[in-house]
Amino acid sequence: MRALKQRSEFGQVRKGCVLTIGNFDGVHLGHQEIFRTARGIARARGTEMVVMTFEPHPVAILHPEKAPGVLTPLSLKLHLLEEYADNCIIVLEDNRDLLKLAPEAFVDEFLMSTIRPAVIVEGDDFHFGAARAGDIGTLTRFGREKGFDVVVVPPKQIELTDGQILRVSSTIIRYMLEGGHVAEAAAALSRPYRLIGPIISGWGRGRKLGFPTLNMRKPNQIIPAEGVYVGLVETAAAEQELLRERKRTPAVFSIGQARTFGEEHPLLIEAHLLISDVGDMTGQWLAMDFIQRLRSQHKFASPEELVAQITKDCQEARAILQDASIRCADRRSE
Repeated sequence: MRALKQRSEFGQVRKGCVLTIGNFDGVHLGHQEIFRTARGIARARGTEMVVMTFEPHPVAILHPEKAPGVLTPLSLKLHLLEEYADNCIIVLEDNRDLLKLAPEAFVDEFLMSTIRPAVIVEGDDFHFGAARAGDIGTLTRFGREKGFDVVVVPPKQIELTDGQILRVSSTIIRYMLEGGHVAEAAAALSRPYRLIGPIISGWGRGRKLGFPTLNMRKPNQIIPAEGVYVGLVETAAAEQELLRERKRTPAVFSIGQARTFGEEHPLLIEAHLLISDVGDMTGQWLAMDFIQRLRSQHKFASPEELVAQITKDCQEARAILQDASIRCADRRSE
């Protein structure tokens, strides 16, 4: 899969393609429905489906202090998009000049002068151009004038365990994660939420307590709320290798400040693998997939109380992961 990042490369895209445009942070259920629709139209027309995404988020350029947290860093986003796009993914590097373009100027300069799509597929909340002035109605009008069709895909919804119905969006997934609701976020994403980063040396306290951990430097992503979680881990020598890795190891995650040992600790992101003989992995890359929240963080009266709680956490995590594995096997047999 090619990632086209220079305007001079956009001419490589097949004329008359089916195109979808957006930031697509999270590559969630709503985005996936857009991609499937676009791919179906491309197959019917005998052409290719192309995704155009932006990096970074436009708000990060115009108002950095208001920029939303990242769900999927570019490497992970491109990896997820490979499942849907045919031959290439266009990555537009956001800058102030690009973001100042009026909606029609954006269509003329970035679509009609090089790509010339036959169809553009978007969600009903699509906006483009300076100050987000262009919307689906604007795009449809330009399509009639300039020779491309516009297909609008309805939003996807999920039902939470409490019966609440929510429209899936990157914004709502960020709220879920910030509240520690990782299972709900997984439902909206169609997969567990993933943190990616290099493994660093930790304080060594977990090993002394009998529960060694892999420690991750704070990544440039949304970090779930402080707490203890059930999860799965993948490790690899390099980030790109990690994206292709398929050997997941059960784990318990801790996100917090280790207040049992004092109040002046930075945020720690730790994974205790539920296997033996992990060894020293410092310098390798770590992926943490969040399955379910176990509990909030507590300050324990003694290290012995902490050990007792971690032992209980590990037992509960094994039971949850075993049950999840059984349920997945049942679905595959249906």
